[in-house]
Amino acid sequence: MVSAASRAFSRRSCGGDAGRRRDPMSQTPAPDGSSAERRPLPESEALLAVIEATARTTGERFLEALVRELTRVLDARHAFVAEVVEPERTALRTRAWWSRGPVAAAQTWPLRGSPCEAVSNGEVCQLPAAVLDRFPDSEPFGAMRISSFLGAPLVAATGAVVGMLAVFDERRLPTGTRWTELPNVLAARAAGELERIDIERRLRESEERFRNLFDEAPIAYVYEETSSRFVSANRSFIRLLGLRPEEVPETYGLSLLAPAPDVQERVHESLAAEQVGVERGAIEIELRRKDDGRPVWVQRWSRPEPDGRHTRTMLIDITARVLAEREKARLQQQNRYLQEEIRTSFNEGEIVGTSPAIRRVLAQIDQVGPTDATVLVLGETGTGKELVAHALHDRSRRKGGPLIKLNCAALPTGLVESELFGHEKGAFTGATDKRVGRFSLADGGTIFLDEIGEMPHEVQIKLLRVLQERSFEAVGSARTQKVDVRVIAATNRDLQKCVEQGTFRADLFYRLNVFPIVVPPLIERREDIPLLVHFFVAKYAAKIGRQIDAVDRTTMQRLQAYAWPGNIRELENVIERAIILERGTTLSIDGEVFRTPSGGPSGDHRPTPATSAASLAEAQRRHILEALRATNWVIDGESGAARRLGLQPSTLRGRLKKLGIRRHPAP
Repeated sequence: MVSAASRAFSRRSCGGDAGRRRDPMSQTPAPDGSSAERRPLPESEALLAVIEATARTTGERFLEALVRELTRVLDARHAFVAEVVEPERTALRTRAWWSRGPVAAAQTWPLRGSPCEAVSNGEVCQLPAAVLDRFPDSEPFGAMRISSFLGAPLVAATGAVVGMLAVFDERRLPTGTRWTELPNVLAARAAGELERIDIERRLRESEERFRNLFDEAPIAYVYEETSSRFVSANRSFIRLLGLRPEEVPETYGLSLLAPAPDVQERVHESLAAEQVGVERGAIEIELRRKDDGRPVWVQRWSRPEPDGRHTRTMLIDITARVLAEREKARLQQQNRYLQEEIRTSFNEGEIVGTSPAIRRVLAQIDQVGPTDATVLVLGETGTGKELVAHALHDRSRRKGGPLIKLNCAALPTGLVESELFGHEKGAFTGATDKRVGRFSLADGGTIFLDEIGEMPHEVQIKLLRVLQERSFEAVGSARTQKVDVRVIAATNRDLQKCVEQGTFRADLFYRLNVFPIVVPPLIERREDIPLLVHFFVAKYAAKIGRQIDAVDRTTMQRLQAYAWPGNIRELENVIERAIILERGTTLSIDGEVFRTPSGGPSGDHRPTPATSAASLAEAQRRHILEALRATNWVIDGESGAARRLGLQPSTLRGRLKKLGIRRHPAP
């Protein structure tokens, strides 16, 4: 079929002899004046040969094959496909050029003063000879001594001429209408390929722009299968999850989920919905980075693809917000804890006493206090081991941080680990909320573990790891937490014997026993009793609202003579009870309080450490029974016997068992 441009050529041409048929095998003079015989293919075969040679190619490869085959079938030296340079339209730029071989570099050809100018205006131009006679100012053709030229315009779908297909040689080219139709037909295909190339170029540029936007977006994007296997991801996603680019297609999102049951459940529900094409709203999940395992909290949005096998997923990093909320919760819980400690603590002031025994303790506190060394405070019940812990904390560089306390004997065995290290929601039956442990609360400060000898054996292992590595995992969590905590432990038990009996780990004992401080019992510091009596009198007189100006001399002698099996705590309770009972301004305590089991007064009797254990036990038994009867045998609570005696409920129950005290004794 002949194109519109070809029909126009039949009416006009830049050559004057287009209508005359010429023998394609005619002899033509060579540029040097000699004659040369052309050997083009027959007209009937030429078009078929070019079409067959270019049928399986497109784009730039088609253009290269086209100019190569044209020079072959026409036995010509040069052929090119060129585009008009926009917007000036004063020059051509070659897109494919064959000159007895491919010409790689693009060339720019001026249109003015050359046969190409007519082609750019939509004409098919056939000049079988004397090109330079008609276009003497055409530099490119002059430099190559071109004699003949055949060109056809490349017309876009809009009708605009976008370029041309040209064949030219130093010798005469075949002439005739059929030979002008050949490049004209092929020019239509070349115009389509130029448009294809331009469209593909714009598409690549557009894809590159969107790829750059996708890759550089601050939000993490991933294209994944509904099985959670990643297909492709942008740089934000790769950085967020600690992946290498080559790891993306090998990674499943489920493998990066935190092991928490609630997180696993939310993600599996979302994936199940996506597999049936249902788009779910945003969910908050915890992930683990692939490179270092650090936790990352994200909001996840996912949109299923129509194919039912892929989703487009967006992750927004909310790690900073989650950590801030957790820190806020930790500080709030720490604040509540400290306020509770303030309400329930007693005698938080300085350690009272001037005896040599207490001065030794104070000297040890001054020595080890400024360090971060672990301290083991030893002493009988009621000697003031907690006060020593306060003093150590106040003299340390951590005094600006919290002092968190835990009595290891005051909790059921199963809860000690949770109290120390915290637990995740759902970690065990009854764990309805996430709990922050005492070690997390004490981060940057000090933790005081009272009654350390009562710690369950399985918890001792985790405590040993904290002392060694400063890290732990909450109950039900696989995430390791780092803490900076100083540990002070206290006990009234002989830990060395506990180690020998197998109830306390030897390695933990040696870790705790870095700097032991032994708090002396009150019986070894009797000279401090008057100071302590006046201290407690001032404290409780103000608290109860009584005016006490002095302490009866006989009372003071009795106080100094008594053995004080409950030590300072017992002394404090005796003074508080006496102030409640006192009606005058001079404190006096009935001698019955200090009567020995034999019934004789103990005022003139100065018990010594050698006093029989039976008499001390009986005094303690009588004192405990008095408190139990006053509280109707209620042990726990603010009004319980343990509170009145200054003991922990578990400690009091242990004493009851040891002394054989029962509410309804067996007959």
